[in-house]
Amino acid sequence: MKIAFCSSEVFPFAKTGGLADVSGALPLALARGGCQVKVFLPFYKGIIPQKVCGNYGVTKQGGVEFYFIKNDAYFMREALYGTPSGDYPDNLERFSFFSKQILEILKKIKFVPDVIHSNDWQTSLVNMYLKLPPVKEGGFFKKTKSVLTIHNLAYQGVFAKNKFPLLDIPSKYFNVNCLEFYDKINLLKGGIVFSDMVNTVSPTYAKQVQTPDYGCGLDGILREKRGRFMGILNAIDYDVWNPQSDKLIYKKYGFTTLNDKYVNKRKFQEACGLDTDKNKMLLGMVSRLAEQKGIDILSDSLDDLLRKYQVVILGYGDRKYHNILKKKAKKYKARFSLHLKFDEDLAHKIYAACDCFLLPSRFEPCGLSQMISYRYATVPIVHCTGGLGDTVVEVNRGGGGFLFHRYSSDELISSVERAAEMFREKKSWRTVIERVSKYNYSWKVTADEYIRMYKRCLSLE
Repeated sequence: MKIAFCSSEVFPFAKTGGLADVSGALPLALARGGCQVKVFLPFYKGIIPQKVCGNYGVTKQGGVEFYFIKNDAYFMREALYGTPSGDYPDNLERFSFFSKQILEILKKIKFVPDVIHSNDWQTSLVNMYLKLPPVKEGGFFKKTKSVLTIHNLAYQGVFAKNKFPLLDIPSKYFNVNCLEFYDKINLLKGGIVFSDMVNTVSPTYAKQVQTPDYGCGLDGILREKRGRFMGILNAIDYDVWNPQSDKLIYKKYGFTTLNDKYVNKRKFQEACGLDTDKNKMLLGMVSRLAEQKGIDILSDSLDDLLRKYQVVILGYGDRKYHNILKKKAKKYKARFSLHLKFDEDLAHKIYAACDCFLLPSRFEPCGLSQMISYRYATVPIVHCTGGLGDTVVEVNRGGGGFLFHRYSSDELISSVERAAEMFREKKSWRTVIERVSKYNYSWKVTADEYIRMYKRCLSLE
């Protein structure tokens, strides 16, 4: 089966979050499953292809070819989507160009995909262009089907309607059944309408987004699509996230050498200026600093938590929370380590060093951090929503994490207190971390589910 995989970010070439991790790992797993896969992403600043062919670059690894679409005016920027002040004002132009070029390059390299797999609003247009003249009438993509994966429904690619002519789409498609959304353009909505199948990244989130509470205004159109809409749980790349082979942590370890995890904890405490106390519970968070990720209730909880525990936060996001966290870091120097940036190396060290990992998300399509935490024998503390509810079971029910069900700082603090109570019982804690370090959330099972979805997609009229 031939797959053209389209994403605005792909690890290790460009990353702001989980989309990149999925877009880097899933194509490799699909290739191992027998698919012929070509991945398309923008030619961002810092990417060095193995070769450049005019308006695109190419790199091959793991049996997959990665194509980088070139436009220096659009993509040679410091960030992928915008700055702390807001999104780039020309994002519609940037990603409509990217989407058109994917189809042009597929024709240029004579690769006729069975399925074009697009991801999020940035590549939704690929699936739309595929179904509209002149692409549809050209014959090259006559038998090609399309899939759209929604990684986070809250980000929809909404733009002012006066930009519609820039899309090169007939004006008749600016209507409530296609691209119009409260008198604006909604690219994700268009992608949902035009795709042969749509999925999101966990079964629970797929159910939630069909309700007004989680549907972000698109629950109705997703309910209409429900015969072709499903949830497939994400996974993590165990070649990247593996403490037994991880070169970025202080000392490698596995479920048979878990004592070496505490070497990582001590050295991390030293490096960050924290008290080097093995018995002081260390809580970690690696995340975008946005309300979706629960940073509001965590900020409200920090004074209570830092009186008893140590906290490390790595991330970047809303300036409001940057300022709040900076004040807390200044107040609790020996207990709070704050890193306002993206840093892949530091993220690995945090997963290895921490006792517990905080995921207090208001909503969470899937979440990868809880799966990575398990791998590093770090116990997740999560708000029970979306994929977090699919992957975290309460410790006292035989699982490997601590959950809270009402979204509030009090509930978050209470769940941390329950974790701390068990942390003090060393035998019980050891049992839990041995259990979670053996969990398996690798891509093999998930890739097989995607292949089944592709086959179903190809059977559709």
